[in-house]
Amino acid sequence: MTDAARPDARRPDARDEDDGFLASLAVYLRPRVLIVILLGFSSGLPLALSGATLTIWMAEAKVNLTTIGLFALVGVPYNFKFVWAPLVDALDVPLLGRWLGRRRGWLVFTQLLLAVAIVWLGFQDPVLSPWHVALGAFLVACASATQDIVVDAFRVESLDTREQAAGMAGYVAAYRVGMLASGAGVVLLVAWFEVLGVPRADVWGWGYLAAALMVGVGLFASLIAKEPAGEPVIKHEENVFKRIGETAVGAFGEFLSRPSAVAILLFVVLFKFCDAFAGVLTGAFVIDIGFDKAAYAGIVKGVGFAAALIGGFAGGLIARALPLSTSLWIAGILQMASNLVFSWQAWMGVDLGALTLTIIIENFTGAIGTVIFVAYISALCGDRAHTATQYALLTALAAVGRTFLASSAGFVAQETGWMLFFAVTALAALPGLAILAYLQARGHFRQLEAQGGP
Repeated sequence: MTDAARPDARRPDARDEDDGFLASLAVYLRPRVLIVILLGFSSGLPLALSGATLTIWMAEAKVNLTTIGLFALVGVPYNFKFVWAPLVDALDVPLLGRWLGRRRGWLVFTQLLLAVAIVWLGFQDPVLSPWHVALGAFLVACASATQDIVVDAFRVESLDTREQAAGMAGYVAAYRVGMLASGAGVVLLVAWFEVLGVPRADVWGWGYLAAALMVGVGLFASLIAKEPAGEPVIKHEENVFKRIGETAVGAFGEFLSRPSAVAILLFVVLFKFCDAFAGVLTGAFVIDIGFDKAAYAGIVKGVGFAAALIGGFAGGLIARALPLSTSLWIAGILQMASNLVFSWQAWMGVDLGALTLTIIIENFTGAIGTVIFVAYISALCGDRAHTATQYALLTALAAVGRTFLASSAGFVAQETGWMLFFAVTALAALPGLAILAYLQARGHFRQLEAQGGP
Protein backbone atom coordinates (compact mmCIF):
# COMPACT_ATOMS: atom_id res chain seq x y z
CA MET A 1 0.00 0.00 0.00
CA THR A 2 1.12 3.56 -0.43
CA ASP A 3 2.21 5.99 2.26
CA ALA A 4 -1.08 7.81 1.71
CA ALA A 5 -2.94 4.67 2.67
CA ARG A 6 -0.75 4.17 5.73
CA PRO A 7 0.15 7.53 7.22
CA ASP A 8 2.27 5.89 9.91
CA ALA A 9 4.57 4.25 7.37
CA ARG A 10 8.20 5.27 7.63
CA ARG A 11 11.18 4.92 5.34
CA PRO A 12 13.33 1.96 6.37
CA ASP A 13 16.52 3.97 6.19
CA ALA A 14 15.29 6.38 8.84
CA ARG A 15 17.37 5.82 11.96
CA ASP A 16 15.54 7.37 14.87
CA GLU A 17 14.98 6.84 18.53
CA ASP A 18 13.18 3.57 17.83
CA ASP A 19 16.36 1.89 16.59
CA GLY A 20 18.62 -0.19 18.80
CA PHE A 21 18.59 -3.71 20.18
CA LEU A 22 16.09 -3.07 22.99
CA ALA A 23 13.74 -1.26 20.63
CA SER A 24 14.03 -4.18 18.21
CA LEU A 25 12.89 -6.51 20.97
CA ALA A 26 10.17 -4.13 22.17
CA VAL A 27 8.54 -4.18 18.74
CA TYR A 28 7.18 -7.65 19.56
CA LEU A 29 5.08 -6.11 22.34
CA ARG A 30 3.31 -3.62 20.08
CA PRO A 31 -0.44 -4.38 19.85
CA ARG A 32 -0.43 -4.80 16.05
CA VAL A 33 2.44 -7.28 16.21
CA LEU A 34 0.84 -9.21 19.07
CA ILE A 35 -2.36 -9.50 17.01
CA VAL A 36 -0.37 -11.00 14.12
CA ILE A 37 1.33 -13.45 16.51
CA LEU A 38 -2.05 -14.65 17.80
CA LEU A 39 -3.26 -15.05 14.22
CA GLY A 40 -0.12 -17.10 13.50
CA PHE A 41 -1.19 -19.61 16.14
CA SER A 42 -4.64 -19.82 14.55
CA SER A 43 -3.09 -20.37 11.10
CA GLY A 44 -0.80 -23.17 12.28
CA LEU A 45 -3.50 -24.97 14.22
CA PRO A 46 -5.52 -26.67 11.42
CA LEU A 47 -2.64 -28.15 9.40
CA ALA A 48 -2.08 -31.28 11.51
CA LEU A 49 -5.81 -31.82 12.04
CA SER A 50 -6.24 -32.69 8.36
CA GLY A 51 -2.76 -34.22 8.13
CA ALA A 52 -0.52 -35.89 10.72
CA THR A 53 -3.04 -36.06 13.58
CA LEU A 54 -5.74 -37.41 11.28
CA THR A 55 -3.27 -40.04 10.03
CA ILE A 56 -2.59 -41.23 13.59
CA TRP A 57 -6.32 -41.44 14.30
CA MET A 58 -6.95 -43.47 11.14
CA ALA A 59 -4.00 -45.77 11.78
CA GLU A 60 -5.26 -46.45 15.31
CA ALA A 61 -8.68 -47.22 13.84
CA LYS A 62 -7.00 -49.83 11.56
CA VAL A 63 -7.83 -48.03 8.31
CA ASN A 64 -5.78 -49.59 5.52
CA LEU A 65 -2.57 -47.80 4.46
CA THR A 66 -3.77 -47.23 0.89
CA THR A 67 -6.72 -45.19 2.11
CA ILE A 68 -4.55 -43.28 4.59
CA GLY A 69 -2.13 -42.41 1.78
CA LEU A 70 -4.92 -41.08 -0.42
CA PHE A 71 -5.97 -38.70 2.36
CA ALA A 72 -2.87 -36.64 1.54
CA LEU A 73 -4.96 -35.21 -1.33
CA VAL A 74 -7.13 -33.25 1.10
CA GLY A 75 -4.23 -30.80 1.36
CA VAL A 76 -4.65 -29.65 -2.25
CA PRO A 77 -6.38 -26.36 -1.24
CA TYR A 78 -3.11 -25.12 0.27
CA ASN A 79 -1.39 -25.37 -3.13
CA PHE A 80 -4.13 -23.59 -5.09
CA LYS A 81 -5.33 -20.93 -2.67
CA PHE A 82 -4.24 -18.20 -5.10
CA VAL A 83 -7.16 -19.26 -7.33
CA TRP A 84 -9.79 -17.83 -4.96
CA ALA A 85 -7.62 -15.14 -3.37
CA PRO A 86 -9.26 -12.51 -5.67
CA LEU A 87 -12.56 -13.19 -3.86
CA VAL A 88 -10.96 -12.07 -0.61
CA ASP A 89 -9.63 -8.89 -2.25
CA ALA A 90 -12.80 -8.04 -4.19
CA LEU A 91 -15.73 -8.94 -1.93
CA ASP A 92 -17.00 -8.37 1.60
CA VAL A 93 -18.52 -11.15 3.70
CA PRO A 94 -22.23 -10.30 4.11
CA LEU A 95 -23.00 -8.57 7.42
CA LEU A 96 -19.59 -9.32 8.93
CA GLY A 97 -17.89 -7.16 6.31
CA ARG A 98 -20.22 -4.26 7.11
CA TRP A 99 -19.72 -4.62 10.88
CA LEU A 100 -16.01 -5.39 11.03
CA GLY A 101 -14.50 -4.34 7.70
CA ARG A 102 -13.34 -6.48 4.79
CA ARG A 103 -10.26 -8.15 6.32
CA ARG A 104 -11.66 -8.69 9.81
CA GLY A 105 -14.98 -9.86 8.36
CA TRP A 106 -13.20 -12.54 6.33
CA LEU A 107 -11.05 -13.50 9.35
CA VAL A 108 -14.06 -14.06 11.61
CA PHE A 109 -15.98 -15.89 8.87
CA THR A 110 -13.14 -18.32 8.08
CA GLN A 111 -12.40 -18.95 11.77
CA LEU A 112 -16.04 -19.77 12.55
CA LEU A 113 -16.18 -22.02 9.48
CA LEU A 114 -12.91 -23.63 10.57
CA ALA A 115 -14.18 -24.36 14.08
CA VAL A 116 -17.39 -25.93 12.75
CA ALA A 117 -15.46 -28.06 10.21
CA ILE A 118 -13.03 -29.30 12.91
CA VAL A 119 -15.86 -30.33 15.22
CA TRP A 120 -17.76 -32.06 12.40
CA LEU A 121 -14.60 -33.93 11.33
CA GLY A 122 -13.83 -35.01 14.89
CA PHE A 123 -17.16 -36.73 15.39
CA GLN A 124 -17.03 -38.84 12.22
CA ASP A 125 -16.01 -42.50 12.10
CA PRO A 126 -13.00 -43.17 9.82
CA VAL A 127 -13.97 -46.85 9.47
CA LEU A 128 -17.73 -46.58 8.93
CA SER A 129 -17.79 -43.18 7.17
CA PRO A 130 -14.45 -42.60 5.41
CA TRP A 131 -16.04 -40.29 2.84
CA HIS A 132 -17.48 -38.12 5.60
CA VAL A 133 -14.02 -37.93 7.15
CA ALA A 134 -12.55 -37.01 3.77
CA LEU A 135 -15.14 -34.27 3.31
CA GLY A 136 -14.51 -32.94 6.81
CA ALA A 137 -10.73 -32.91 6.29
CA PHE A 138 -11.18 -31.16 2.94
CA LEU A 139 -13.42 -28.49 4.51
CA VAL A 140 -10.85 -27.95 7.27
CA ALA A 141 -8.13 -27.52 4.62
CA CYS A 142 -10.27 -25.10 2.57
CA ALA A 143 -11.14 -22.96 5.59
CA SER A 144 -7.53 -23.06 6.75
CA ALA A 145 -6.14 -22.05 3.34
CA THR A 146 -8.62 -19.17 3.13
CA GLN A 147 -7.67 -18.05 6.62
CA ASP A 148 -4.02 -18.04 5.50
CA ILE A 149 -4.92 -15.76 2.56
CA VAL A 150 -6.69 -13.28 4.83
CA VAL A 151 -4.08 -13.37 7.60
CA ASP A 152 -1.27 -12.71 5.11
CA ALA A 153 -3.14 -9.74 3.65
CA PHE A 154 -4.06 -8.43 7.10
CA ARG A 155 -0.44 -8.68 8.30
CA VAL A 156 0.99 -6.89 5.26
CA GLU A 157 -1.61 -4.09 5.47
CA SER A 158 -1.70 -3.62 9.25
CA LEU A 159 1.96 -3.48 10.25
CA ASP A 160 4.17 -0.45 10.02
CA THR A 161 7.03 -0.90 7.56
CA ARG A 162 9.47 -1.33 10.48
CA GLU A 163 7.23 -4.00 12.06
CA GLN A 164 6.91 -6.35 9.09
CA ALA A 165 9.90 -8.60 9.81
CA ALA A 166 9.15 -8.76 13.54
CA GLY A 167 5.53 -9.56 12.76
CA MET A 168 6.58 -12.37 10.45
CA ALA A 169 9.07 -13.75 12.98
CA GLY A 170 6.38 -13.85 15.66
CA TYR A 171 3.88 -15.28 13.18
CA VAL A 172 6.23 -18.13 12.20
CA ALA A 173 6.98 -18.97 15.84
CA ALA A 174 3.29 -18.97 16.77
CA TYR A 175 2.47 -20.99 13.64
CA ARG A 176 4.88 -23.71 14.79
CA VAL A 177 3.36 -23.67 18.27
CA GLY A 178 -0.11 -24.02 16.73
CA MET A 179 1.05 -27.02 14.71
CA LEU A 180 2.53 -28.55 17.88
CA ALA A 181 -0.73 -27.97 19.78
CA SER A 182 -2.87 -29.67 17.10
CA GLY A 183 -0.30 -32.41 16.55
CA ALA A 184 1.41 -33.75 19.64
CA GLY A 185 -0.94 -31.72 21.88
CA VAL A 186 -4.16 -33.29 20.58
CA VAL A 187 -2.63 -36.80 20.55
CA LEU A 188 -1.55 -36.44 24.19
CA LEU A 189 -4.97 -35.05 25.09
CA VAL A 190 -6.68 -38.04 23.47
CA ALA A 191 -4.42 -40.39 25.45
CA TRP A 192 -5.31 -38.54 28.64
CA PHE A 193 -9.03 -38.87 27.87
CA GLU A 194 -8.52 -42.63 27.53
CA VAL A 195 -6.84 -42.74 30.95
CA LEU A 196 -9.83 -40.88 32.40
CA GLY A 197 -12.12 -43.61 31.05
CA VAL A 198 -13.71 -41.78 28.12
CA PRO A 199 -14.99 -44.43 25.64
CA ARG A 200 -12.47 -45.10 22.88
CA ALA A 201 -15.10 -44.29 20.23
CA ASP A 202 -15.44 -40.75 21.61
CA VAL A 203 -11.90 -39.69 22.55
CA TRP A 204 -10.92 -38.34 19.14
CA GLY A 205 -14.12 -36.35 18.88
CA TRP A 206 -13.37 -34.67 22.21
CA GLY A 207 -9.77 -34.10 21.12
CA TYR A 208 -10.91 -32.35 17.95
CA LEU A 209 -13.46 -30.36 19.94
CA ALA A 210 -10.61 -29.09 22.12
CA ALA A 211 -8.72 -28.10 18.95
CA ALA A 212 -11.80 -26.24 17.68
CA LEU A 213 -11.90 -24.28 20.95
CA MET A 214 -8.27 -23.26 20.34
CA VAL A 215 -9.45 -21.45 17.20
CA GLY A 216 -10.84 -18.99 19.72
CA VAL A 217 -7.31 -17.54 20.05
CA GLY A 218 -7.45 -16.27 16.48
CA LEU A 219 -11.11 -15.26 16.79
CA PHE A 220 -10.27 -13.15 19.85
CA ALA A 221 -7.40 -11.51 17.94
CA SER A 222 -9.68 -10.74 14.98
CA LEU A 223 -12.33 -9.12 17.16
CA ILE A 224 -9.96 -6.85 19.10
CA ALA A 225 -7.87 -5.92 16.03
CA LYS A 226 -8.32 -2.75 14.02
CA GLU A 227 -9.26 -2.94 10.36
CA PRO A 228 -6.30 -1.89 8.16
CA ALA A 229 -6.54 1.67 6.86
CA GLY A 230 -7.10 2.59 3.23
CA GLU A 231 -9.78 0.06 2.32
CA PRO A 232 -10.87 0.47 -1.31
CA VAL A 233 -14.33 1.87 -1.96
CA ILE A 234 -16.86 -0.76 -3.00
CA LYS A 235 -19.34 0.03 -5.73
CA HIS A 236 -22.24 -2.18 -4.76
CA GLU A 237 -23.92 -1.78 -8.11
CA GLU A 238 -21.01 -3.43 -9.87
CA ASN A 239 -21.41 -6.94 -11.22
CA VAL A 240 -19.79 -9.28 -8.67
CA PHE A 241 -18.09 -11.50 -11.26
CA LYS A 242 -16.80 -8.46 -13.12
CA ARG A 243 -15.31 -7.11 -9.91
CA ILE A 244 -13.58 -10.44 -9.13
CA GLY A 245 -12.22 -10.68 -12.67
CA GLU A 246 -10.94 -7.12 -12.60
CA THR A 247 -9.27 -7.79 -9.25
CA ALA A 248 -7.47 -10.88 -10.56
CA VAL A 249 -6.37 -9.16 -13.79
CA GLY A 250 -5.41 -6.01 -11.90
CA ALA A 251 -3.23 -7.97 -9.49
CA PHE A 252 -1.26 -9.49 -12.39
CA GLY A 253 -1.17 -6.32 -14.43
CA GLU A 254 -0.07 -4.05 -11.59
CA PHE A 255 2.82 -6.35 -10.73
CA LEU A 256 4.01 -6.99 -14.28
CA SER A 257 4.01 -3.25 -15.02
CA ARG A 258 6.74 -2.67 -12.44
CA PRO A 259 10.38 -2.11 -13.45
CA SER A 260 12.41 -5.36 -13.50
CA ALA A 261 9.23 -7.42 -12.96
CA VAL A 262 10.67 -10.53 -14.65
CA ALA A 263 13.88 -10.34 -12.58
CA ILE A 264 11.80 -9.97 -9.40
CA LEU A 265 9.76 -13.08 -10.26
CA LEU A 266 12.93 -15.07 -11.01
CA PHE A 267 14.40 -13.94 -7.71
CA VAL A 268 11.27 -15.11 -5.86
CA VAL A 269 11.65 -18.54 -7.49
CA LEU A 270 15.41 -18.91 -6.97
CA PHE A 271 16.28 -17.25 -3.66
CA LYS A 272 15.26 -20.24 -1.48
CA PHE A 273 16.14 -22.83 -4.12
CA CYS A 274 19.44 -23.92 -2.53
CA ASP A 275 17.62 -24.48 0.76
CA ALA A 276 14.90 -26.56 -0.93
CA PHE A 277 17.40 -28.45 -3.11
CA ALA A 278 19.24 -29.72 -0.02
CA GLY A 279 16.18 -29.98 2.22
CA VAL A 280 14.34 -32.46 0.04
CA LEU A 281 16.96 -35.13 0.84
CA THR A 282 18.31 -34.24 4.30
CA GLY A 283 16.15 -36.87 6.01
CA ALA A 284 17.17 -39.57 3.54
CA PHE A 285 20.81 -38.50 3.92
CA VAL A 286 20.79 -38.87 7.71
CA ILE A 287 19.26 -42.35 7.52
CA ASP A 288 21.53 -43.41 4.66
CA ILE A 289 24.78 -42.60 6.47
CA GLY A 290 23.76 -44.74 9.46
CA PHE A 291 21.56 -42.85 11.94
CA ASP A 292 18.31 -44.44 13.11
CA LYS A 293 14.94 -42.73 12.78
CA ALA A 294 14.54 -42.22 16.53
CA ALA A 295 17.80 -40.27 16.83
CA TYR A 296 16.99 -38.07 13.85
CA ALA A 297 13.39 -37.42 14.90
CA GLY A 298 14.42 -36.63 18.47
CA ILE A 299 17.01 -34.08 17.41
CA VAL A 300 14.77 -32.47 14.77
CA LYS A 301 11.67 -32.25 17.00
CA GLY A 302 13.58 -31.08 20.06
CA VAL A 303 16.75 -29.13 19.35
CA GLY A 304 15.75 -28.32 15.77
CA PHE A 305 12.38 -26.89 16.84
CA ALA A 306 14.04 -24.59 19.37
CA ALA A 307 16.71 -23.50 16.86
CA ALA A 308 14.02 -22.64 14.31
CA LEU A 309 12.12 -20.50 16.83
CA ILE A 310 15.26 -18.61 17.84
CA GLY A 311 16.30 -18.23 14.20
CA GLY A 312 12.92 -16.74 13.32
CA PHE A 313 13.27 -14.02 15.94
CA ALA A 314 16.90 -13.44 14.90
CA GLY A 315 15.71 -12.93 11.33
CA GLY A 316 13.21 -10.35 12.56
CA LEU A 317 15.92 -8.46 14.43
CA ILE A 318 18.23 -8.48 11.40
CA ALA A 319 15.54 -7.24 9.03
CA ARG A 320 14.55 -4.48 11.44
CA ALA A 321 18.11 -3.32 12.12
CA LEU A 322 19.44 -3.43 8.54
CA PRO A 323 18.23 -2.40 5.06
CA LEU A 324 16.24 -5.12 3.30
CA SER A 325 18.87 -5.66 0.59
CA THR A 326 21.58 -6.20 3.22
CA SER A 327 19.33 -8.57 5.15
CA LEU A 328 18.71 -10.61 1.99
CA TRP A 329 22.47 -10.88 1.38
CA ILE A 330 22.99 -12.14 4.93
CA ALA A 331 20.15 -14.66 4.58
CA GLY A 332 21.37 -15.89 1.19
CA ILE A 333 24.96 -16.39 2.33
CA LEU A 334 23.87 -18.14 5.54
CA GLN A 335 21.65 -20.54 3.57
CA MET A 336 24.53 -21.27 1.22
CA ALA A 337 26.97 -21.91 4.08
CA SER A 338 24.52 -24.11 6.00
CA ASN A 339 24.38 -26.56 3.10
CA LEU A 340 28.14 -27.03 3.35
CA VAL A 341 27.66 -28.12 6.97
CA PHE A 342 25.93 -31.23 5.59
CA SER A 343 29.03 -31.98 3.52
CA TRP A 344 30.97 -31.85 6.80
CA GLN A 345 28.37 -34.18 8.37
CA ALA A 346 28.87 -36.65 5.52
CA TRP A 347 32.61 -36.61 6.28
CA MET A 348 32.00 -37.02 10.06
CA GLY A 349 29.60 -39.94 9.60
CA VAL A 350 27.54 -41.27 12.52
CA ASP A 351 28.26 -38.73 15.24
CA LEU A 352 25.31 -37.52 17.33
CA GLY A 353 27.14 -34.38 18.45
CA ALA A 354 27.90 -33.44 14.85
CA LEU A 355 24.31 -34.16 13.78
CA THR A 356 22.95 -32.00 16.59
CA LEU A 357 25.16 -29.10 15.48
CA THR A 358 24.19 -29.65 11.83
CA ILE A 359 20.46 -29.61 12.60
CA ILE A 360 20.82 -26.51 14.80
CA ILE A 361 22.63 -24.63 12.02
CA GLU A 362 20.17 -25.80 9.36
CA ASN A 363 17.06 -24.81 11.33
CA PHE A 364 18.51 -21.57 12.68
CA THR A 365 19.75 -20.24 9.32
CA GLY A 366 16.70 -21.55 7.45
CA ALA A 367 14.35 -19.68 9.78
CA ILE A 368 16.38 -16.48 9.38
CA GLY A 369 16.14 -16.82 5.59
CA THR A 370 12.42 -17.51 5.68
CA VAL A 371 11.54 -14.47 7.83
CA ILE A 372 13.69 -12.08 5.77
CA PHE A 373 12.44 -13.48 2.46
CA VAL A 374 8.80 -13.21 3.54
CA ALA A 375 9.46 -9.63 4.66
CA TYR A 376 10.63 -8.98 1.09
CA ILE A 377 7.54 -10.60 -0.44
CA SER A 378 5.38 -8.54 1.90
CA ALA A 379 7.10 -5.39 0.63
CA LEU A 380 6.21 -6.36 -2.95
CA CYS A 381 2.49 -6.50 -2.10
CA GLY A 382 2.03 -2.77 -1.90
CA ASP A 383 -1.34 -2.27 -3.60
CA ARG A 384 -4.18 -2.32 -1.03
CA ALA A 385 -6.67 -3.59 -3.60
CA HIS A 386 -4.55 -6.65 -4.51
CA THR A 387 -2.67 -7.63 -1.34
CA ALA A 388 -4.27 -11.06 -0.81
CA THR A 389 -4.06 -12.05 -4.49
CA GLN A 390 -0.48 -10.88 -5.02
CA TYR A 391 0.78 -12.46 -1.80
CA ALA A 392 -0.87 -15.80 -2.59
CA LEU A 393 0.58 -15.74 -6.11
CA LEU A 394 4.10 -14.88 -4.93
CA THR A 395 4.14 -17.57 -2.26
CA ALA A 396 2.91 -20.11 -4.83
CA LEU A 397 5.71 -19.00 -7.14
CA ALA A 398 8.25 -19.31 -4.33
CA ALA A 399 7.12 -22.93 -3.88
CA VAL A 400 8.17 -23.77 -7.46
CA GLY A 401 11.76 -24.29 -6.30
CA ARG A 402 10.61 -26.60 -3.52
CA THR A 403 8.14 -28.66 -5.53
CA PHE A 404 9.51 -28.78 -9.07
CA LEU A 405 13.11 -27.61 -9.36
CA ALA A 406 14.26 -29.58 -6.31
CA SER A 407 12.71 -32.79 -7.67
CA SER A 408 15.99 -33.53 -9.51
CA ALA A 409 17.94 -33.73 -6.24
CA GLY A 410 17.80 -37.52 -6.07
CA PHE A 411 19.39 -37.92 -9.48
CA VAL A 412 22.20 -35.50 -8.59
CA ALA A 413 22.89 -37.18 -5.23
CA GLN A 414 23.01 -40.60 -6.84
CA GLU A 415 25.64 -39.44 -9.32
CA THR A 416 27.80 -37.35 -6.97
CA GLY A 417 27.64 -38.89 -3.49
CA TRP A 418 26.61 -37.00 -0.38
CA MET A 419 29.63 -34.75 0.23
CA LEU A 420 29.71 -33.40 -3.32
CA PHE A 421 25.90 -33.24 -3.52
CA PHE A 422 25.62 -30.74 -0.68
CA ALA A 423 28.45 -28.69 -2.19
CA VAL A 424 26.42 -28.56 -5.41
CA THR A 425 23.33 -27.45 -3.49
CA ALA A 426 25.38 -24.61 -1.99
CA LEU A 427 26.34 -23.48 -5.50
CA ALA A 428 22.62 -23.47 -6.36
CA ALA A 429 22.40 -20.28 -4.28
CA LEU A 430 24.52 -18.34 -6.78
CA PRO A 431 21.80 -17.58 -9.40
CA GLY A 432 19.56 -16.07 -6.72
CA LEU A 433 22.42 -13.99 -5.33
CA ALA A 434 23.31 -12.81 -8.85
CA ILE A 435 19.73 -11.60 -9.39
CA LEU A 436 19.85 -9.94 -5.97
CA ALA A 437 22.95 -8.01 -7.09
CA TYR A 438 21.20 -7.08 -10.36
CA LEU A 439 18.08 -5.81 -8.58
CA GLN A 440 20.19 -3.83 -6.14
CA ALA A 441 22.12 -2.21 -9.00
CA ARG A 442 18.85 -1.35 -10.78
CA GLY A 443 17.59 0.54 -7.74
CA HIS A 444 14.83 -1.97 -6.96
CA PHE A 445 15.21 -1.66 -3.20
CA ARG A 446 15.32 2.14 -3.33
CA GLN A 447 11.99 2.00 -5.16
CA LEU A 448 10.54 -0.21 -2.41
CA GLU A 449 11.77 2.26 0.20
CA ALA A 450 10.17 5.13 -1.67
CA GLN A 451 6.85 3.25 -1.67
CA GLY A 452 7.04 2.59 2.07
CA GLY A 453 8.30 -1.00 1.85
CA PRO A 454 10.47 -2.55 4.55
